[in-house]
Amino acid sequence: MSSVRSTTWFNRFAWLTCVATLFLICSGGMVTSKGVGLAVPDWPTTFGYNMFLFPVSKWVGGIFFEHTHRLIASTVGFMTIILAVWLRLTEDRRWVRNLGYLALVAVILQGVLGGLRVTMLKDEIGIFHACLAQAFLGLLVVIALATTKFWQTISSEDVDLAKLAPIKSIAVFTTVLIYIQLALGATMRHQHRDLAILDFPTAYRQWIPDTSANAIATINAWRDAHALSDVTAFQIWLQMAHRFLAAVITVAVIALCLRVWRDAWQITSLRRLSILWVALLLGQVTLGAWTIWSNKAADIATAHVATGATMLSLGVSICAILWRILRSQPMEKGVFVA
Repeated sequence: MSSVRSTTWFNRFAWLTCVATLFLICSGGMVTSKGVGLAVPDWPTTFGYNMFLFPVSKWVGGIFFEHTHRLIASTVGFMTIILAVWLRLTEDRRWVRNLGYLALVAVILQGVLGGLRVTMLKDEIGIFHACLAQAFLGLLVVIALATTKFWQTISSEDVDLAKLAPIKSIAVFTTVLIYIQLALGATMRHQHRDLAILDFPTAYRQWIPDTSANAIATINAWRDAHALSDVTAFQIWLQMAHRFLAAVITVAVIALCLRVWRDAWQITSLRRLSILWVALLLGQVTLGAWTIWSNKAADIATAHVATGATMLSLGVSICAILWRILRSQPMEKGVFVA
């Protein structure tokens, strides 16, 4: 009984760590959207203070967002240490324990990257920092999912495994695309203060924007008149790539949902997650358009980042469940234990 209770409490803590990490990603998105990433110029101190002793009275303006982001990051780091140690002490499966160690390494690296972003003033570090945060969240989701009672009950009974393999391929493909899309979004946010394209669904009133030297000069003259930063052809095409990939992801998510309902309708978890994926997709597309129409309002842009992270987590969950089901057949013969 005590072992079951310990497992239950660990799983709750694992999901709490996932939620805290999502909150951390939202906090980082707000810092970037508001352009206050360097509001605190030193690290690991805060204006010379120990980070945890910085006076609350000084938490004003951009300092509030940057400093609270550091505090949330420290909390997530501490929770990850507890998670890894707890797994080491209670988990029998080596691969799950190894995921805990990997999460610990990832959160340490993430903290170092966050500090280097401040001290070295490199946008590239900020981009990698954002991408690692998304991967870290996906890793935590796998740990949390693998330690549920549900994970142990998944079986291939009454499931045509031949039909699940293509669904898994679509799920993995779509999840990878979402991760690439998040990386593109991070690159856009860190490379450019303003949006490179200010209208949607067109781009400077064209479906395919003109990025010749003359066109860029005309665009930048207009942007200068409206107190906006200049853009390059690369930045415009980066945003166009983001839009194109969003269309591909839309098709892929809907295709997976239809395939699940056709070939794996009896698996309740996949049915529900696929429907939720489509619902989040619709919300994400809406938030993406709203971000452009609002000229990257910080709250809308942050909601866009948070929904993207949640979509990635759902994709990881679907892939993990499919992997578990496809591996459960040899498991029933005593060949594999997950």
